[in-house]
Amino acid sequence: MPTPPPTGPLVTRDTLASDLRTLGVEPGEILLEHSSLSALGWVCGGAVAAVQGLLDALGPDGTLVVPTQSGDLSDPSHWGNPPVPRAWWDTIRATMPAYDPLVTPSRGVGVIPETVRTWPGALRSAHPQTSFAALGPRAAEVTEGHAPDCRLGERSPLARLEALGARVLLLGAGYDTCTSFHLAEYRIPAPRVGSGRPGPEGWEVVSEVSIDADRFDELGHDFERDRPVVRAKVGAADARLFPVADAVAYAERWLPLHRSRAEEV
Repeated sequence: MPTPPPTGPLVTRDTLASDLRTLGVEPGEILLEHSSLSALGWVCGGAVAAVQGLLDALGPDGTLVVPTQSGDLSDPSHWGNPPVPRAWWDTIRATMPAYDPLVTPSRGVGVIPETVRTWPGALRSAHPQTSFAALGPRAAEVTEGHAPDCRLGERSPLARLEALGARVLLLGAGYDTCTSFHLAEYRIPAPRVGSGRPGPEGWEVVSEVSIDADRFDELGHDFERDRPVVRAKVGAADARLFPVADAVAYAERWLPLHRSRAEEV
């Protein structure tokens, strides 16, 4: 049976940049982008053209930031998608390669972040599970100093982005992907958990604040209802644009009321 033709719309580097400017992306700003390439339509040039369009909209003075998480560098006893046999756990812990920002691929965040990660001149932060990659003149300022025991808190790029006045772009992605909400989790009572991962000296366990995206879709719905969020189509994708600081501040108030975890501490 022949493969049906794509339904479109046809998206190019230039149309993507134009749609982003119409949405409100400004030259020279810092943009934290969460994305779904497939949501855009049929993109001529795929993820490469998408990154080019984003950089065109930001201009030479803008900085593009993406999550480049590698959650598979974690304890196999916690894996569930898919799980692995218990008999494998010790071997996995003993042989899993340690995080290397230059070669460790991202996982579960889409092809656009992985393309940014490998882009010439990209910088990547140091956390082995929740790194960010950045392109542009403020990339180093965003990515430096990501503490190994602070996934998405005060010593992560998220706090730096908040302080720098960055904005979030959800490009065909939902609020469940909005990492900025996690920064709020570090500012309200939350349990700490042991996080296992491969390190330069072998398997290590680090104490981290527990983070959980549960109900982020509901949080995003209320945030969009109560706060100014710019919305428009970019290609075929629903796009949203808002300040990191607004998202964090709203989540700090919303989470204790709707998803309190204080009793877990």
